[in-house]
Amino acid sequence: LIVECKAPKITINQSTFDQIAQYNLALNATYLMVTNGLNHYYCQMDFDNERYNFLKDIPNYKV
Repeated sequence: LIVECKAPKITINQSTFDQIAQYNLALNATYLMVTNGLNHYYCQMDFDNERYNFLKDIPNYKV
């Protein structure tokens, strides 16, 4: 999981997700989260199709 934290005054938009996706090219994390402390967005990487799919919440971690 990579988490990108922005200041509350920053609006989360497509460029915010593009930024975290760019970081993930090197890290290959399965899940991404972007927050500005007010709004939280979660997505799961689809590496085969080179895109991300938005999720309602962070999935539960199972050992």
